[in-house]
Amino acid sequence: MDRDAFREALLIVMERKVHWAWRAFTDGTVPRERLHLHFEQEYGTFVRDFPVLVGWVYVQCPIAEVRRDLAENLFEEETGGLIAGRPHPELFLEYPRGLGMDVDRFASVELAPAARRYRDLLDEHTQRHGWAVACAVVTIFLEGTDHERGELDPEAPKRPVPPLERHPLVVFYGLPLESLALTKAHRKVEGNHRAAAWRSVLDHVTPAERPAVVAAMEAILAAWLAYRDEVAAACGLVR
Repeated sequence: MDRDAFREALLIVMERKVHWAWRAFTDGTVPRERLHLHFEQEYGTFVRDFPVLVGWVYVQCPIAEVRRDLAENLFEEETGGLIAGRPHPELFLEYPRGLGMDVDRFASVELAPAARRYRDLLDEHTQRHGWAVACAVVTIFLEGTDHERGELDPEAPKRPVPPLERHPLVVFYGLPLESLALTKAHRKVEGNHRAAAWRSVLDHVTPAERPAVVAAMEAILAAWLAYRDEVAAACGLVR
């Protein structure tokens, strides 16, 4: 698999990181009293431990240039010391807090079955299959969106960045703007993070490692879609 084929295979995976139910979370369809199910499962599957997942990539990576980018990412996620001022997992909790939810629930989230399988697969691929797989799973899949092509191709559509006042949680659920601190932080750092992620994977993953990386991304995507199906059902959504 040459570099161009590898890049395209990864982009195709990311362009399928779209779930049928997501529109219902962005147009007010999901009942307010069920939103906590989405936030809790998202927090438990990866948000709470995202700095740890980045750390797993860092400790396995033999390439100093990549480690430096990972170190910067890890520092910001764990401390907010470069941009946000607070750890990103803490900022995530401002969403449910701003919606009047009991954030004490987030101290002991119980993952639903598909969410548990998804998280177990994340742990497996970040800890036991080498730095290349871990790096792609964490920095491209978890941090990325279905608009990754726009990060690499100036002619491709970019990730939408609507005004904060038009954020669905503000428009449909009354979230105060000040509770969007994580959204604001992501908008400031994601450009650099996306560039670093693609540079690390495309420039440093060897041809021999590429098939395993693509296979891992496909497996993670399948688990993610099943997990999102489960959350949608819990929120009362039917396809």
